[in-house]
Amino acid sequence: MKALIAMSGGVDSSVAAKLTLEKGLECIGCTMKLYHNEDAGISPSRTCCSADDVADARSVALKLGIPFYVFNFTDDFKKKVIQKFIDSYRQGITPNPCIDCNRYMKFEKLFERAAILGCQYIVTGHYARIEKDGERYFLKKALDPSKDQSYVLYSLTQKQLAHILFPLGNLPKTETRKLAEQSGLINAQKPDSQDICFVPDGDYARVIRLHTKEPDKPGFFVDQEGKILGVHKGIIHYTVGQRKGLGLSLPEPLYVCRIRPEENTVVLGRPEDLLSQQAWVGDFNWILGERPDTAIRCQVKIRYRQPEQWATATPADDGTVRLVFDTPQRAVTPGQAAVLYDGDVVLGGGTILKQSTH
Repeated sequence: MKALIAMSGGVDSSVAAKLTLEKGLECIGCTMKLYHNEDAGISPSRTCCSADDVADARSVALKLGIPFYVFNFTDDFKKKVIQKFIDSYRQGITPNPCIDCNRYMKFEKLFERAAILGCQYIVTGHYARIEKDGERYFLKKALDPSKDQSYVLYSLTQKQLAHILFPLGNLPKTETRKLAEQSGLINAQKPDSQDICFVPDGDYARVIRLHTKEPDKPGFFVDQEGKILGVHKGIIHYTVGQRKGLGLSLPEPLYVCRIRPEENTVVLGRPEDLLSQQAWVGDFNWILGERPDTAIRCQVKIRYRQPEQWATATPADDGTVRLVFDTPQRAVTPGQAAVLYDGDVVLGGGTILKQSTH
């Protein structure tokens, strides 16, 4: 059996490759080239982090004695991830490009390449688990809760889960680094990446201006009643829940509660104005491939590092899901993912469309 290993140049995917090789599979390593320097606002003459990552991945593949390829997915990444990122911010929505990258690059484009190379499995360094029960595959949280990445994998299907391996799902990160050290891998102590890859300095607005060639469009900050409080720099600079960086002198701290692109306004409010009892989720994927017939009780994550919250999820005939939280949730943000859990099992997830205070 052959496996295509997605190698980012980091320690996790490198150890995933090592463990897969030790299981006796014939392994092929690969790194996805996802963007050019200019897409991230980096000088073409400068060596960017992605080039260094390719070099690290290649070094590990050489150490392990496996073939290594670099796949150029820059056009697809620009269309399906970067452009969606830009369009979302311009519409007052806060996207999650890492989820889109997993969905369209790792588990769509890589599956196409795996088929060409005759590989039966895709292997990544994600911290999550896949378990089979009868004919069904379940996506489960990693055993190490501090590293669990099941939240960003909710779009996986039964067909994909049957051909994916997550070798790190049962390991703590400390053990991963220990295995890398013992194997003499060059990246054993390489820090984890924190930023969005094509926004290396964290300045989202700069990258958006770079691609659109459009200047910022100032508008008004308004309160809950529509009273003008000041002038904002442009809606691409703000997201729901934001307090810092507003540039206003106000008698009390206010937070971004809503963004109205059609009016080019940013609505501010008090902490209690950020609370939502309900949310509607679209583009929903039920991992078992079956939509429940009735409302279900489940736990829900509305952001990556947030603990799950109890809610009732009601599927609608149009494919959306309505969530009613037991406790009102802070800063439920359109564009972010809502992921449903039954204990350690991921039931599915989708994109938050809107929220309501009651």
